[in-house]
Amino acid sequence: MMREKRSEELEALEQVFDKSTLMVIYHMLDTGKLAKISGAVRSGKEAKIYWGIGPKKNEIAIKIYLTLSGEFRKGRLAYIEGDPRFERTRTDTRSIVYIWAQKEFRNLKQACDAKVRVPKPITVQKNVLLMEFIGNQGEPAPLLRESDLKKPEKIYRELIAYLRLLYQKAELVHGDLSEYNIMIWRGHPVIFDVSQAVATEHPLADQLLMRDILNLNRYFHQIGVETESESDVYDQVVKTTVDQD
Repeated sequence: MMREKRSEELEALEQVFDKSTLMVIYHMLDTGKLAKISGAVRSGKEAKIYWGIGPKKNEIAIKIYLTLSGEFRKGRLAYIEGDPRFERTRTDTRSIVYIWAQKEFRNLKQACDAKVRVPKPITVQKNVLLMEFIGNQGEPAPLLRESDLKKPEKIYRELIAYLRLLYQKAELVHGDLSEYNIMIWRGHPVIFDVSQAVATEHPLADQLLMRDILNLNRYFHQIGVETESESDVYDQVVKTTVDQD
């Protein structure tokens, strides 16, 4: 029973999260989806990420979306309302947060199926998402902006290839790609924070894709990579089929 599994970490969680969120975490522990939850590894305005251990001693990232922010609702409606996967949704703040967690889970799954390197999703319940932990022993992999790249041109090309796979195979546009949501792990980029990713048929998809390309080019140009023009990258992502590579 959960009472027998109490720890300092759980006591700390009880001071931060509401009853509904705590019940989800307790249920995941009781049903064996989680064997252990430890301290926070990243914290933001919209979510906190904790390190955990799974039933096979695998490292798990536990992403808990905060449910109290009205600003969260306002900022996320545009990404949901144009997405055909979430046409019939309630628009109160708590419902939007739950949909946002579901959206990230589905986006991660679609990206994984398309062979884009993202954290592998495990399960989602209400505002709690379990996924693969990228890092080792609770230490997350460094962000792109924190990494001293040995072959930055190679990373740049890999990321363009990921954008193409994401667009053509997963039928998604990330929409907020930058050096802040790409990790470097074992010499390769790993894209994370895909909750805002939209379907390619979303009315904002083209605009968001161009923003992703501009962000990539800006960063890699700053670190000395000879980048391609935004229009050439756009054509590669949208028009050059994956099988042509």
